[in-house]
Amino acid sequence: MAVTLKLLSTALLWLTCAVGVTLSATRCPSCGSTSVPYPLSTSPTCGDQSYKIRCDADSLVFDTLNNTYPIMSIDPSNQRLVIRPASFVPNTCVTTDLPFEGVQLNSSLPFNVTSSNTIMFLNCTDSILRSPLDCSSSGLCHQYVNQSSNATACEAAPICCTFIAGGGATAHAIRVRESGCRAYTSFVNLQSELPVNQWPQPGMELQWVSPPEPVCVTGSDCDGNSTCGPDPSSNGVQRCYCNSGLWWDPIQGICAENITCQNPDGCDGVDRTALIA
Repeated sequence: MAVTLKLLSTALLWLTCAVGVTLSATRCPSCGSTSVPYPLSTSPTCGDQSYKIRCDADSLVFDTLNNTYPIMSIDPSNQRLVIRPASFVPNTCVTTDLPFEGVQLNSSLPFNVTSSNTIMFLNCTDSILRSPLDCSSSGLCHQYVNQSSNATACEAAPICCTFIAGGGATAHAIRVRESGCRAYTSFVNLQSELPVNQWPQPGMELQWVSPPEPVCVTGSDCDGNSTCGPDPSSNGVQRCYCNSGLWWDPIQGICAENITCQNPDGCDGVDRTALIA
């Protein structure tokens, strides 16, 4: 399962590059053919332990409080990943994670549901009609039910609703239950003007907050460009703080220095004028 890695670049005359000096954190090895970017962690010896995912039979998966979902793609530069939502129980309008009440993230961990998701609740009771969701007969969920072969069984369940999910650090659940809606699906960055047969595969995007510096017990736990010191926001916790002149790059997991060069071809060009910012 290939992971999408989105790289951002700029063609400005003045180009600022973040050049890693040395690794301050250990990246995890690939899972099959899929790279595991920092801070995601597949074992106790790599990544940041607050950002755990799993490598299962050479495929990455994401564990929620009481279920597991395949990871479809990872965008480390934007600190986001996409999981595959639960499928329908065959010949029903019920998703397989109904017994687990849908997607339930651990609110104490640094992941949340993003606002890039268009969520459709299906097979709902009339209690959902009192919610602020779009449950109109012209809503997107009805287009999906009427035009998608995946949701044929939902045609007999007339109440469905659509909403844009998440976006805040407190968005940790997409809930289904017997007394509300018994099924759901999700699409990332959905262009609703397209016909249903041109919609992307179902997916649910999660984002993670930037990781702090790695935890340390003694100075030997840090590399030569960082020093072990107390974390003022956590009682008793120490972290590897970058030495003077360097800054913590949470995306790369390194202590880095800013280098500004005048080469429009980038900081890797041979002829350049480099200035330490």
